[in-house]
Amino acid sequence: QVHLAESGGGLVQPGGSLGLSCVASGIDFSKSIMAWYRQAPGKERERIAFIGPSATASYAGSVKGRFTISRDNMKNTVHLQMAMLKTEDTALYYCNTFPAKEENWGLGAQVTVSP
Repeated sequence: QVHLAESGGGLVQPGGSLGLSCVASGIDFSKSIMAWYRQAPGKERERIAFIGPSATASYAGSVKGRFTISRDNMKNTVHLQMAMLKTEDTALYYCNTFPAKEENWGLGAQVTVSP
């Protein structure tokens, strides 16, 4: 059974930084492309970054240059370091494989960017 557990969300002021982590179990993590997604209130879930098994990464334009995705294959963990946060980054953040599998969504981590 696949389990994805996000952690590290919180409240931060605009311009601040925050880090998220996701521990995965039940998948062949080292061979999986992992991604971070987010869903803002009233909007559809969107993919914001993904990272391949060899750590090649790609970012959505909205976060490129501000967010950094990384992975630790020994710990089955994918990270998202967020900097220069904006109010529009407020959302529930999820990790999943890429492409995402519907049955694997976890609870997510809430990130709120507010003055």
